[in-house]
Amino acid sequence: MSVAFQNRHVLEDHISGFEAAANPNHLAVVRRPAIFSVLAKAGDQNGVLESLKVLKDVSVRDVGPREWFVVSDTLGADSLARELFTLDPARASFFEQSDGRVLLRISGPCVRRILAKCVAVDLHLQVFAEGQSANMLCCHVSANVARTGPDRFEVIVPRSYAGSVFEEIMEMGREFALTAGFAD
Repeated sequence: MSVAFQNRHVLEDHISGFEAAANPNHLAVVRRPAIFSVLAKAGDQNGVLESLKVLKDVSVRDVGPREWFVVSDTLGADSLARELFTLDPARASFFEQSDGRVLLRISGPCVRRILAKCVAVDLHLQVFAEGQSANMLCCHVSANVARTGPDRFEVIVPRSYAGSVFEEIMEMGREFALTAGFAD
C-alpha cells in the first residue's frame, strides 16, 4: 500500500482567511527558506564569519557566541549546503535547520509598535540597527529576530511554535490592520 504525502506548510491552516490584499503593515510567511546553523570552533569565529559574509544570496544572523544562522530565500538548501562545504571543516561545522524553522517577515510603518508588544528589546533604529540580529523571546517563544530594513524585520521560530507565534503577532497587529499571507 502506498501513501501519498502532501507538502503543506505548517502555517497553511493558520493563514487561511488572512490572504486579503496586503496592507502597509504585513506579515509574510516564507514558504521554503534555506536555513543553516553554522558553528565555529573556539578561536576561529572571526575567520568563519568573514567566510560566511562573502557568500552570495544569503544573510548571516548572529545566534550566539561562535554561532550563526545562514538564511536564503533564493538559494535552495542543497545549493546553500554546497556553498557551506567550502568552509574548512577544522574551523566550522554546519547543519540544516530549514524543516525545523519557520521564517516570518513583518514590515510596515507600525512594525516596531507591533513587535514591541511581543519582544522585550528596544527595536529603535539607533539601538537595533539594520543588519543586526539577536536571539530573544518573541511571543514567549525563543526566536531569532533580524532587522532587514528601516521598517522590516524577519523572525525565525521553531516550527512547532510557529502557529502560536503567528496567531499572537496577528493579534498584536490587529489595531494596525496587520495582514498576512505567504511571501511571493
